[in-house]
Amino acid sequence: MEKKLNSKARFSCWTPLNNQPQNMQLFEERINLVLCWFDLWTDRQRKHMLHNVLIRCTKPQLRYCGNLLTEKLPMTHLDFTVVLPRFLSLYIMSFLCPLDLFSAAQVSWHWRVLSEQDCLWAGRCIRQGWFLPYTPTEKEFGAWKKHFISCLKTLGSAIHREVAQSHWAINQLYDEEKEEEEERLKESLTRQMIRARIQEEKRIALTTRKAWGSRTRLGAPGGGSIQSQANNSTIFRTSGAPDFSQSTSNSLNLEANMGRSSSRVSGQLSLYVSRNTTMQSISTYSHPAACLLLVSNRIPAYELLISGAKADVIVVLYDYQSTHSALLAQVEGVVSGRTFQRLGLLALGGTEEIQLFHNCCLSDRTLPSPEHRDFWEKLSYLVCPTEQGGGIDIFSPCAASPFGVALLQKLATLTGLKVWAPMGLATGSFQNILSEWSDGSIGPFGFSDPQPGGQALRYIIEPVLHGWCRQAEWMEEALGEMKRCLDHRLQQLGLQARGRALGHALWERICLEDLCLAEDLSLALTEGLTVLSKQEKTKPIEFIANFLMKWSDERKSAKENQASNISLPSGNTQTQLDWRGVIVRELQLSEFLYISRLSGLVKAYQEPLTAALNSNRAILSYADINIVLSPVSQILDLNRGFKADLDARLQQWGPEQCVGDVCLKLCTHLRVYTNYLNNYTTALSTIDKCRDTKPLFRAFLKRTDRTLATHMLSLQELLLCPVWRIQEYTTLLQVLTLHTHASHPDYTHLSSALSTLQQYTRFIQKLKRNCERDQLLEETQEMIQGCPRLREGNRQLITSQDAALLNCSNDHASESLRIYEHVADVTLFLLTDILVMTQKQNQHTPFTVVHRSTHTFLASVALANLTLRKITHSRYVKYAFILEGPTHPWICGTEREEDMEHFLCVLSSAIQTTLT
Repeated sequence: MEKKLNSKARFSCWTPLNNQPQNMQLFEERINLVLCWFDLWTDRQRKHMLHNVLIRCTKPQLRYCGNLLTEKLPMTHLDFTVVLPRFLSLYIMSFLCPLDLFSAAQVSWHWRVLSEQDCLWAGRCIRQGWFLPYTPTEKEFGAWKKHFISCLKTLGSAIHREVAQSHWAINQLYDEEKEEEEERLKESLTRQMIRARIQEEKRIALTTRKAWGSRTRLGAPGGGSIQSQANNSTIFRTSGAPDFSQSTSNSLNLEANMGRSSSRVSGQLSLYVSRNTTMQSISTYSHPAACLLLVSNRIPAYELLISGAKADVIVVLYDYQSTHSALLAQVEGVVSGRTFQRLGLLALGGTEEIQLFHNCCLSDRTLPSPEHRDFWEKLSYLVCPTEQGGGIDIFSPCAASPFGVALLQKLATLTGLKVWAPMGLATGSFQNILSEWSDGSIGPFGFSDPQPGGQALRYIIEPVLHGWCRQAEWMEEALGEMKRCLDHRLQQLGLQARGRALGHALWERICLEDLCLAEDLSLALTEGLTVLSKQEKTKPIEFIANFLMKWSDERKSAKENQASNISLPSGNTQTQLDWRGVIVRELQLSEFLYISRLSGLVKAYQEPLTAALNSNRAILSYADINIVLSPVSQILDLNRGFKADLDARLQQWGPEQCVGDVCLKLCTHLRVYTNYLNNYTTALSTIDKCRDTKPLFRAFLKRTDRTLATHMLSLQELLLCPVWRIQEYTTLLQVLTLHTHASHPDYTHLSSALSTLQQYTRFIQKLKRNCERDQLLEETQEMIQGCPRLREGNRQLITSQDAALLNCSNDHASESLRIYEHVADVTLFLLTDILVMTQKQNQHTPFTVVHRSTHTFLASVALANLTLRKITHSRYVKYAFILEGPTHPWICGTEREEDMEHFLCVLSSAIQTTLT
């Protein structure tokens, strides 16, 4: 026997080189010891060990390791069906044509199993109109592929494969004209047979249909005859579901165009004749979803509800302003002929009625109306019979009142299905959905589902349903609070909008100003009265009426003759120039409206205020009038000249007519607009100050604003017209430049004018941003209690961040062991040169879920004297940082890492900008 090694030799570095058995024994023991250590090491330690071993290996040893790794983890010639999940492998194979799937089935047994799945072959068979004549069992394998092969054999023609992205087609060419004639003859006979059968089914349906409320549903006792099935099939097609006979006829037309053989046509005819078998195969393929849920878009937080729908539920979100027919068309487009086990309806409603649509309530009294009856009859055909678990679920608490129970009973009689509804009267918006549900045909004291929200849980996941009920209640309370706060403002805005529309119609459509001061009317009356004075007439009013009619006809004929004498160029150039003419005429029309508004501003405000000042009854001082209205007069004079130039060019409009120089002339005088825009903010503040401090001016505005003379606009809105006009100029010149060829003599001037106007548009946007920033700074100043003045120089608010103010009780410990205490909630306001810290307090309003936030000033520090440092994440603190000021440090933390990173990034940039 071999002598065993003692423990000192075994655990030492000594290796017996002369004794081979002891050498191997010691080597195996050390290998086992190293492997035991390797199993106890972490992943990082194992990688470090492997790295040290591999760098000591020679090239042959590394080559051996590479071969070993290739065997374990092959990098090439990898079978993707083994590595990828099953659904991804099937998705890749779905792009193969049938011949490629046949080839893939010969690769291996695993590939054959994948290539014969029904999900790959069912769609191809259905697109060709080949439906299974039976229902496959759960364990039956490759039924649709076998059916595809058997249908191909009946064609009796060769299959030619063409790669066309993601579909394939079977084309067969016929060389003999005799076969084509026979094919057309057979197709014509088949169509005649189909038309005759459709007419016969319609006649049977009309003669055998029972009275309303007494019919038997398909699949119910006594309804299994061929006659009843034909009736139900006809009504199903009438309700908008896919007409199988029509689809068969369309498929016949398609096959005739593609040159299919006569056996294919006969096969389609046999499918049409055996309607029962076909409809069963369609329902077998479609795998109908369990539930169909109709949701009104007036339901609050319906997005949350839809996101929690179960996998076997189809949700249809319909418009509350829609109609019965529109909703039926939407449902039929979604369901595509499928049947459902349950039908749910979630809409606004109470215990007696349901607000299905706008101005359309579903109740016990309105259900017998034709539109409601037809709507629910057609919807009932999408639901399985009651014997198979079919039913309708109404999410309104109709089962909690006698009138609601009567509605459910009538609806059950109409549809032949059981109708369920909640029984609860829980407080809150939709909390009754979480109560017990009752079968309306039995009544509230009959059979019920004791599970809270029983029927609703068929459609929506339980946590989502509970969360949505609470969210809907909060949203309704918030909307009620908002309506209470904005009710008076909305009412005032509604009155202003109605008055503005009426004034627009009276002023710009009826043209009261032109009616009173029209030159044509004055001229006609003058001529008529002159003629009347020279003659003796006993009926002067009739004479004036006849004279005006005659004068109008003569004037109209003269205008028509003048228009007919104008010759217009023809050809493609005229079509292009018409676009330019339309745009220039629109520019002229909008310029006329713009000038009329500026004229109304001058006549209604500037002239009365100036007249009052000159008569020693001043409403405003000369300085205030000059600040507010003096730039408007200069703009009005400038645009009147621009309109005169436009009118002159339009009177002589032609293919080579130019308007770019006119626009460029306007752009050279835009300094008036520059002064106006720079003074615009001051003018508005002057108006507000004078209205508050001068009662005469307040009464003047109340008397003048939103009248016919001001185009139903206020003084502030009229002062905004020049800003709108600059944007209109830019838009019109962009379109005019687009329709002007580069070789046109007007193109250069238009491009130059457009460039100038675009610069003014950017200038206006810059002024608008500056005003918004100043307004935001003022709002921040008012929000913070006890805050020193923030508006100094060019200071602006950059961003704000809510955070938690922390306090460390053991500063001497290491950072990973420090414990932080939440002291208060703070908000950090970052401005361009300082950082303001405020204490945030939330005050909840009694009896509501509304709360208001208040901010109290704590400290402010200049960014030049501020340094920041992140705190390493530990088990006691996360997403925290330290702001160190000249005298005091602050430890702050955010709830999310994204908020901390964004705020620190912006703060660092602001500090660097301040230092530089």
